Amino acid sequence: MRAFLYGVALQWKLDIRSKSLLVTCYIVPLTFFLLMGGIFTSVMPEMKGTLISSMIVMGVSMGAFIGLPPSLIETYGSDIKKVYKANGVPLYLGLVTMVISAFVHLMIMCIIIFLLAPILFEAALPTNLPLFFLALAIYVIVSLSIGSILGLVVKNQAKLTMIAQLVFLPCIMLSGIMFPIELLPKTFEIIGEIFPASWGYKLMIDGGFRLENLWYLLLVFVAAIIVCGILLKKQKSK
Repeated sequence: MRAFLYGVALQWKLDIRSKSLLVTCYIVPLTFFLLMGGIFTSVMPEMKGTLISSMIVMGVSMGAFIGLPPSLIETYGSDIKKVYKANGVPLYLGLVTMVISAFVHLMIMCIIIFLLAPILFEAALPTNLPLFFLALAIYVIVSLSIGSILGLVVKNQAKLTMIAQLVFLPCIMLSGIMFPIELLPKTFEIIGEIFPASWGYKLMIDGGFRLENLWYLLLVFVAAIIVCGILLKKQKSK
Protein backbone atom coordinates (compact mmCIF):
# COMPACT_ATOMS: atom_id res chain seq x y z
CA MET A 1 0.00 0.00 0.00
CA ARG A 2 2.85 2.36 0.83
CA ALA A 3 4.44 1.74 -2.58
CA PHE A 4 1.07 2.26 -4.27
CA LEU A 5 0.50 5.60 -2.53
CA TYR A 6 4.02 6.65 -3.47
CA GLY A 7 3.26 5.78 -7.09
CA VAL A 8 0.07 7.85 -7.02
CA ALA A 9 1.91 10.82 -5.47
CA LEU A 10 4.68 10.54 -8.05
CA GLN A 11 2.18 10.43 -10.91
CA TRP A 12 0.42 13.47 -9.44
CA LYS A 13 3.70 15.42 -9.54
CA LEU A 14 4.39 14.31 -13.11
CA ASP A 15 0.90 15.32 -14.23
CA ILE A 16 1.28 18.76 -12.67
CA ARG A 17 4.28 19.30 -14.97
CA SER A 18 2.45 17.90 -18.00
CA LYS A 19 1.49 20.65 -20.45
CA SER A 20 -1.07 18.37 -22.09
CA LEU A 21 -2.90 17.70 -18.86
CA LEU A 22 -2.66 21.34 -17.80
CA VAL A 23 -4.31 22.44 -21.05
CA THR A 24 -7.02 19.77 -21.22
CA CYS A 25 -7.91 19.60 -17.51
CA TYR A 26 -7.65 23.26 -16.57
CA ILE A 27 -6.91 25.92 -19.18
CA VAL A 28 -9.34 24.99 -21.99
CA PRO A 29 -12.31 23.87 -19.81
CA LEU A 30 -12.06 26.87 -17.50
CA THR A 31 -11.56 29.30 -20.39
CA PHE A 32 -14.60 27.80 -22.14
CA PHE A 33 -16.57 28.15 -18.91
CA LEU A 34 -15.57 31.80 -18.44
CA LEU A 35 -16.31 32.77 -22.05
CA MET A 36 -19.44 30.73 -22.73
CA GLY A 37 -21.06 30.82 -19.29
CA GLY A 38 -22.21 34.40 -19.75
CA ILE A 39 -23.32 33.79 -23.33
CA PHE A 40 -25.39 30.74 -22.47
CA THR A 41 -27.14 32.39 -19.52
CA SER A 42 -27.84 35.56 -21.53
CA VAL A 43 -29.29 33.77 -24.55
CA MET A 44 -31.07 31.12 -22.48
CA PRO A 45 -31.71 32.42 -18.93
CA GLU A 46 -33.25 29.08 -17.98
CA MET A 47 -29.80 27.54 -18.41
CA LYS A 48 -28.74 29.03 -15.06
CA GLY A 49 -30.29 25.98 -13.47
CA THR A 50 -28.09 23.57 -15.44
CA LEU A 51 -24.98 25.66 -16.18
CA ILE A 52 -22.81 23.95 -13.57
CA SER A 53 -23.64 20.47 -14.85
CA SER A 54 -23.17 21.51 -18.48
CA MET A 55 -19.75 23.08 -17.98
CA ILE A 56 -18.59 20.19 -15.82
CA VAL A 57 -19.60 17.61 -18.44
CA MET A 58 -17.63 19.51 -21.06
CA GLY A 59 -14.53 19.82 -18.87
CA VAL A 60 -14.55 16.21 -17.69
CA SER A 61 -15.04 14.89 -21.23
CA MET A 62 -12.10 16.90 -22.51
CA GLY A 63 -9.80 15.84 -19.69
CA ALA A 64 -10.76 12.18 -19.92
CA PHE A 65 -10.85 11.72 -23.70
CA ILE A 66 -8.11 14.12 -24.78
CA GLY A 67 -5.95 14.63 -21.68
CA LEU A 68 -5.50 11.11 -20.23
CA PRO A 69 -4.79 8.92 -23.31
CA PRO A 70 -1.49 10.63 -24.31
CA SER A 71 -0.11 9.90 -20.83
CA LEU A 72 -0.96 6.23 -21.29
CA ILE A 73 0.79 6.13 -24.66
CA GLU A 74 3.90 7.61 -23.07
CA THR A 75 3.95 4.73 -20.59
CA TYR A 76 2.68 1.70 -22.48
CA GLY A 77 4.08 2.68 -25.86
CA SER A 78 7.63 3.33 -24.66
CA ASP A 79 10.48 1.71 -22.71
CA ILE A 80 8.75 2.57 -19.43
CA LYS A 81 6.72 -0.62 -19.91
CA LYS A 82 9.97 -2.61 -20.06
CA VAL A 83 11.09 -1.00 -16.80
CA TYR A 84 7.84 -2.14 -15.19
CA LYS A 85 8.44 -5.72 -16.35
CA ALA A 86 12.11 -5.76 -15.36
CA ASN A 87 11.30 -4.68 -11.81
CA GLY A 88 8.31 -6.97 -11.41
CA VAL A 89 5.84 -4.08 -11.21
CA PRO A 90 2.31 -5.02 -12.35
CA LEU A 91 1.44 -3.33 -15.62
CA TYR A 92 -1.92 -2.24 -14.28
CA LEU A 93 -0.21 -0.06 -11.66
CA GLY A 94 0.67 2.63 -14.20
CA LEU A 95 -2.90 2.76 -15.47
CA VAL A 96 -4.39 2.90 -11.98
CA THR A 97 -2.06 5.67 -10.76
CA MET A 98 -2.69 7.77 -13.88
CA VAL A 99 -6.46 7.37 -13.59
CA ILE A 100 -6.42 8.34 -9.90
CA SER A 101 -4.23 11.37 -10.61
CA ALA A 102 -6.46 12.46 -13.51
CA PHE A 103 -9.53 11.94 -11.31
CA VAL A 104 -8.15 14.33 -8.68
CA HIS A 105 -7.24 16.96 -11.30
CA LEU A 106 -10.68 16.79 -12.90
CA MET A 107 -12.43 17.03 -9.54
CA ILE A 108 -10.39 20.15 -8.73
CA MET A 109 -11.43 21.69 -12.05
CA CYS A 110 -15.08 20.79 -11.38
CA ILE A 111 -14.98 22.33 -7.91
CA ILE A 112 -13.58 25.56 -9.38
CA ILE A 113 -16.54 25.70 -11.81
CA PHE A 114 -18.94 24.80 -9.01
CA LEU A 115 -17.68 27.68 -6.85
CA LEU A 116 -17.37 30.33 -9.58
CA ALA A 117 -20.60 29.72 -11.54
CA PRO A 118 -22.99 31.16 -8.91
CA ILE A 119 -20.72 34.18 -8.39
CA LEU A 120 -20.04 35.03 -12.03
CA PHE A 121 -23.25 33.92 -13.77
CA GLU A 122 -25.83 33.56 -10.98
CA ALA A 123 -26.02 29.84 -11.69
CA ALA A 124 -28.25 27.82 -9.41
CA LEU A 125 -26.55 25.39 -7.06
CA PRO A 126 -27.76 21.76 -6.95
CA THR A 127 -30.40 21.23 -4.28
CA ASN A 128 -28.86 17.95 -3.10
CA LEU A 129 -25.09 18.42 -2.90
CA PRO A 130 -24.13 14.87 -1.75
CA LEU A 131 -26.02 13.29 -4.67
CA PHE A 132 -24.59 15.85 -7.09
CA PHE A 133 -20.99 15.09 -6.11
CA LEU A 134 -21.67 11.35 -6.14
CA ALA A 135 -23.07 11.67 -9.66
CA LEU A 136 -20.06 13.80 -10.62
CA ALA A 137 -17.60 11.22 -9.27
CA ILE A 138 -19.39 8.43 -11.16
CA TYR A 139 -19.30 10.37 -14.41
CA VAL A 140 -15.60 11.22 -13.99
CA ILE A 141 -14.70 7.58 -13.33
CA VAL A 142 -16.72 6.31 -16.30
CA SER A 143 -15.21 8.92 -18.62
CA LEU A 144 -11.68 8.06 -17.48
CA SER A 145 -12.35 4.38 -18.08
CA ILE A 146 -13.23 5.16 -21.71
CA GLY A 147 -10.16 7.39 -22.01
CA SER A 148 -8.08 4.50 -20.69
CA ILE A 149 -9.27 2.29 -23.53
CA LEU A 150 -8.28 4.95 -26.06
CA GLY A 151 -4.81 5.24 -24.55
CA LEU A 152 -4.24 1.48 -24.51
CA VAL A 153 -5.65 0.73 -27.97
CA VAL A 154 -4.16 3.53 -30.06
CA LYS A 155 -0.37 3.49 -30.31
CA ASN A 156 0.21 6.51 -32.53
CA GLN A 157 -0.06 10.01 -31.08
CA ALA A 158 -1.41 11.55 -34.30
CA LYS A 159 -4.08 8.88 -34.66
CA LEU A 160 -4.97 9.23 -31.00
CA THR A 161 -5.59 12.96 -31.37
CA MET A 162 -7.94 12.36 -34.29
CA ILE A 163 -9.84 9.50 -32.63
CA ALA A 164 -10.11 11.38 -29.31
CA GLN A 165 -11.66 14.33 -31.14
CA LEU A 166 -14.10 11.99 -32.90
CA VAL A 167 -15.24 10.78 -29.49
CA PHE A 168 -15.17 14.15 -27.74
CA LEU A 169 -17.03 16.34 -30.26
CA PRO A 170 -20.21 14.24 -30.70
CA CYS A 171 -20.14 13.53 -26.98
CA ILE A 172 -20.48 17.27 -26.32
CA MET A 173 -22.62 18.35 -29.25
CA LEU A 174 -25.21 15.57 -28.88
CA SER A 175 -25.41 15.36 -25.08
CA GLY A 176 -27.84 18.22 -24.53
CA ILE A 177 -25.43 20.45 -22.60
CA MET A 178 -25.15 23.07 -25.38
CA PHE A 179 -28.85 23.22 -26.22
CA PRO A 180 -31.95 21.17 -25.36
CA ILE A 181 -31.69 17.64 -26.71
CA GLU A 182 -35.27 17.93 -27.97
CA LEU A 183 -34.08 20.34 -30.68
CA LEU A 184 -32.01 17.61 -32.32
CA PRO A 185 -33.37 15.22 -34.95
CA LYS A 186 -34.42 11.90 -33.42
CA THR A 187 -31.49 10.09 -35.07
CA PHE A 188 -28.94 12.43 -33.51
CA GLU A 189 -30.72 12.15 -30.17
CA ILE A 190 -30.32 8.37 -30.27
CA ILE A 191 -26.66 8.65 -31.29
CA GLY A 192 -26.06 11.08 -28.42
CA GLU A 193 -27.28 8.51 -25.92
CA ILE A 194 -24.46 6.17 -26.94
CA PHE A 195 -21.99 8.54 -25.29
CA PRO A 196 -21.77 8.79 -21.48
CA ALA A 197 -21.98 12.61 -21.46
CA SER A 198 -25.75 12.69 -21.95
CA TRP A 199 -26.25 10.20 -19.11
CA GLY A 200 -23.81 11.98 -16.81
CA TYR A 201 -25.58 15.26 -17.49
CA LYS A 202 -28.98 13.76 -16.68
CA LEU A 203 -27.57 12.19 -13.54
CA MET A 204 -26.17 15.48 -12.20
CA ILE A 205 -29.17 17.75 -12.72
CA ASP A 206 -31.66 18.15 -9.87
CA GLY A 207 -33.80 15.05 -9.45
CA GLY A 208 -31.78 13.15 -12.03
CA PHE A 209 -30.00 10.70 -9.74
CA ARG A 210 -32.16 7.71 -10.61
CA LEU A 211 -31.48 4.17 -11.75
CA GLU A 212 -32.80 4.95 -15.23
CA ASN A 213 -29.95 7.48 -15.65
CA LEU A 214 -27.37 5.40 -13.78
CA TRP A 215 -27.56 1.91 -15.26
CA TYR A 216 -25.94 2.80 -18.59
CA LEU A 217 -22.95 4.46 -16.92
CA LEU A 218 -22.43 1.41 -14.71
CA LEU A 219 -22.67 -0.86 -17.74
CA VAL A 220 -20.09 1.19 -19.64
CA PHE A 221 -17.76 1.20 -16.64
CA VAL A 222 -17.89 -2.59 -16.17
CA ALA A 223 -17.35 -3.14 -19.91
CA ALA A 224 -14.42 -0.69 -19.89
CA ILE A 225 -12.78 -2.48 -16.93
CA ILE A 226 -13.02 -5.81 -18.78
CA VAL A 227 -11.60 -4.33 -21.98
CA CYS A 228 -8.74 -2.64 -20.12
CA GLY A 229 -7.93 -5.95 -18.40
CA ILE A 230 -7.75 -7.73 -21.77
CA LEU A 231 -5.59 -4.98 -23.26
CA LEU A 232 -3.17 -5.07 -20.32
CA LYS A 233 -2.82 -8.84 -20.65
CA LYS A 234 -1.90 -8.35 -24.31
CA GLN A 235 0.63 -5.72 -23.24
CA LYS A 236 2.16 -8.22 -20.80
CA SER A 237 2.59 -10.87 -23.49
CA LYS A 238 4.45 -8.52 -25.85
